[in-house]
Amino acid sequence: MNDQPYLIPAQAASFEEEIKKSVFITYLAHTPSIEAAKAFVEQIKAKHADARHNCWGFVAGRPEDSMKWGFSDDGEPSGTAGKPILAQLSGSGVGEITAVVTRYSGGIKLGTGGLVKAYGGGVQQALKLLQTIEKKITTELLLELDYGFMPIAQSLLPQFGAQEVSADYSESVKMVVEIEVRQVADFTQTIINKSAAKVQITPLDKL
Repeated sequence: MNDQPYLIPAQAASFEEEIKKSVFITYLAHTPSIEAAKAFVEQIKAKHADARHNCWGFVAGRPEDSMKWGFSDDGEPSGTAGKPILAQLSGSGVGEITAVVTRYSGGIKLGTGGLVKAYGGGVQQALKLLQTIEKKITTELLLELDYGFMPIAQSLLPQFGAQEVSADYSESVKMVVEIEVRQVADFTQTIINKSAAKVQITPLDKL
């Protein structure tokens, strides 16, 4: 598992241009899964059902995870739309993103080179308008501790950017915290040192 953070779209973006009487409208959206990517494609297709082509590409996970890439020429000559769209997305370093480019044809043929330039260029321009945020890779830990160690645990959470998700107060305290994967080892070591190994820490994905 890659624990490095990566960029994702903060909000949708779009870009429209006319090339030789054809109108190209590029839509970008945050799509955290392949299902979400396909749903966004269908949404744009429904919105522009009268358009001749709704071509698309998606990177539905980490930017470098090619297992979650997809594209379609949607009736344009093979390789002239989907691949240039995907090439722009995969080269952007942004993950969890889908691009749909709607084309209203103006009757003038662009040729294969013109189509590649139009579809790839539209996505390139839309990406310039896109605002991104960093997605941190987090995990959840179960902390089991006596009440006397609560001050230690609670003082360490903000130091490591961890958030309390839930807590069960019975004979002892069972607290679930969410923390960035990169911080787990240091957080665990610090809390063990400060509590003389009296705090039990179990990753929830190990339970």
